[in-house]
Amino acid sequence: MLGKAKVATRLPAKDLDRARAFYSEKLGLEPVEQREGGLRYVCASGEFAIFVSAGVQSGTHTQMGWEVEDIEATVRELRARGVAFEEYDLPGLKTVDGIAEIAGNYASKGIGERGAWFHDSEGNLLGIGQPVRS
Repeated sequence: MLGKAKVATRLPAKDLDRARAFYSEKLGLEPVEQREGGLRYVCASGEFAIFVSAGVQSGTHTQMGWEVEDIEATVRELRARGVAFEEYDLPGLKTVDGIAEIAGNYASKGIGERGAWFHDSEGNLLGIGQPVRS
Protein backbone atom coordinates (compact mmCIF):
# COMPACT_ATOMS: atom_id res chain seq x y z
CA MET A 1 0.00 0.00 0.00
CA LEU A 2 2.68 2.56 0.95
CA GLY A 3 5.13 1.49 -1.76
CA LYS A 4 3.35 3.73 -4.27
CA ALA A 5 2.83 6.63 -1.88
CA LYS A 6 4.87 9.81 -2.02
CA VAL A 7 7.26 10.32 0.92
CA ALA A 8 7.40 13.70 2.63
CA THR A 9 9.43 14.73 5.67
CA ARG A 10 8.05 16.81 8.54
CA LEU A 11 10.39 18.90 10.68
CA PRO A 12 9.36 20.57 13.93
CA ALA A 13 10.09 24.23 14.70
CA LYS A 14 9.66 26.39 17.77
CA ASP A 15 9.78 29.61 15.73
CA LEU A 16 8.41 29.39 12.18
CA ASP A 17 9.67 32.85 11.17
CA ARG A 18 13.19 32.01 12.34
CA ALA A 19 13.04 28.67 10.50
CA ARG A 20 11.81 30.35 7.31
CA ALA A 21 14.68 32.84 7.48
CA PHE A 22 17.24 30.04 7.99
CA TYR A 23 15.97 27.96 5.07
CA SER A 24 15.85 31.05 2.84
CA GLU A 25 19.09 32.79 3.80
CA LYS A 26 21.28 29.79 4.56
CA LEU A 27 19.92 27.09 2.23
CA GLY A 28 18.43 29.22 -0.56
CA LEU A 29 15.02 27.55 -0.26
CA GLU A 30 11.64 29.26 -0.35
CA PRO A 31 8.35 27.64 0.62
CA VAL A 32 6.02 26.84 -2.25
CA GLU A 33 3.06 27.05 0.09
CA GLN A 34 2.27 28.16 3.60
CA ARG A 35 -0.56 27.84 6.05
CA GLU A 36 -1.13 28.79 9.65
CA GLY A 37 1.69 27.10 11.57
CA GLY A 38 3.39 25.49 8.58
CA LEU A 39 5.59 25.92 5.52
CA ARG A 40 5.89 23.45 2.62
CA TYR A 41 9.02 23.14 0.49
CA VAL A 42 9.58 21.13 -2.71
CA CYS A 43 13.01 19.98 -3.89
CA ALA A 44 13.98 18.02 -7.02
CA SER A 45 12.36 14.72 -6.05
CA GLY A 46 10.73 15.21 -2.69
CA GLU A 47 9.17 17.63 -0.32
CA PHE A 48 9.26 18.59 3.32
CA ALA A 49 7.24 20.72 5.67
CA ILE A 50 8.22 22.68 8.75
CA PHE A 51 5.54 22.95 11.40
CA VAL A 52 5.21 24.73 14.71
CA SER A 53 5.72 22.29 17.56
CA ALA A 54 6.11 22.51 21.30
CA GLY A 55 8.17 19.30 21.22
CA VAL A 56 11.91 19.21 21.73
CA GLN A 57 14.15 18.33 18.80
CA SER A 58 16.85 15.87 19.84
CA GLY A 59 19.24 16.82 17.04
CA THR A 60 21.05 13.52 17.69
CA HIS A 61 20.21 11.76 14.43
CA THR A 62 19.75 12.78 10.82
CA GLN A 63 16.15 13.88 10.35
CA MET A 64 16.36 14.72 6.65
CA GLY A 65 19.01 14.65 3.96
CA TRP A 66 19.76 15.69 0.41
CA GLU A 67 21.74 13.66 -2.11
CA VAL A 68 24.10 15.89 -4.09
CA GLU A 69 26.45 15.42 -7.04
CA ASP A 70 29.39 17.39 -5.57
CA ILE A 71 29.57 17.45 -1.79
CA GLU A 72 32.65 19.71 -1.63
CA ALA A 73 30.98 22.38 -3.74
CA THR A 74 27.74 22.08 -1.74
CA VAL A 75 29.55 22.36 1.62
CA ARG A 76 31.59 25.30 0.32
CA GLU A 77 28.47 27.15 -0.90
CA LEU A 78 26.53 26.49 2.29
CA ARG A 79 29.47 27.61 4.45
CA ALA A 80 29.63 30.84 2.42
CA ARG A 81 25.97 31.36 3.41
CA GLY A 82 26.83 30.85 7.08
CA VAL A 83 25.98 27.19 7.63
CA ALA A 84 28.15 25.56 10.32
CA PHE A 85 28.95 21.89 9.70
CA GLU A 86 29.34 19.36 12.48
CA GLU A 87 32.68 17.68 13.12
CA TYR A 88 32.64 14.07 14.33
CA ASP A 89 35.40 11.82 15.61
CA LEU A 90 33.61 8.60 16.56
CA PRO A 91 34.41 4.93 15.99
CA GLY A 92 33.55 4.36 12.33
CA LEU A 93 32.73 8.03 11.60
CA LYS A 94 35.29 10.83 11.34
CA THR A 95 34.81 14.08 9.47
CA VAL A 96 37.63 16.02 7.87
CA ASP A 97 36.68 19.63 7.20
CA GLY A 98 33.06 18.64 7.80
CA ILE A 99 32.93 15.67 5.39
CA ALA A 100 33.01 11.98 6.34
CA GLU A 101 34.00 9.05 4.14
CA ILE A 102 31.47 6.26 4.81
CA ALA A 103 32.23 2.70 3.77
CA GLY A 104 29.47 0.67 2.17
CA ASN A 105 26.28 1.66 0.43
CA TYR A 106 23.31 0.06 -1.27
CA ALA A 107 24.47 -1.74 -4.42
CA SER A 108 22.39 0.53 -6.68
CA LYS A 109 24.05 3.60 -5.15
CA GLY A 110 27.72 2.62 -5.36
CA ILE A 111 30.42 1.41 -3.01
CA GLY A 112 30.29 4.12 -0.34
CA GLU A 113 29.09 7.57 0.53
CA ARG A 114 30.47 10.91 1.62
CA GLY A 115 28.39 12.80 4.16
CA ALA A 116 28.17 16.09 6.04
CA TRP A 117 25.73 17.29 8.71
CA PHE A 118 24.47 20.59 10.10
CA HIS A 119 21.73 21.81 12.42
CA ASP A 120 19.00 24.15 11.27
CA SER A 121 17.83 27.10 13.37
CA GLU A 122 15.41 24.82 15.24
CA GLY A 123 17.88 22.12 16.27
CA ASN A 124 16.98 19.59 13.55
CA LEU A 125 20.02 17.64 12.28
CA LEU A 126 20.16 17.69 8.48
CA GLY A 127 22.56 15.87 6.19
CA ILE A 128 23.90 15.96 2.70
CA GLY A 129 25.40 12.95 0.99
CA GLN A 130 27.18 12.03 -2.20
CA PRO A 131 27.29 8.39 -3.30
CA VAL A 132 30.72 7.04 -4.15
CA ARG A 133 30.39 5.16 -7.43
CA SER A 134 32.63 2.22 -8.23
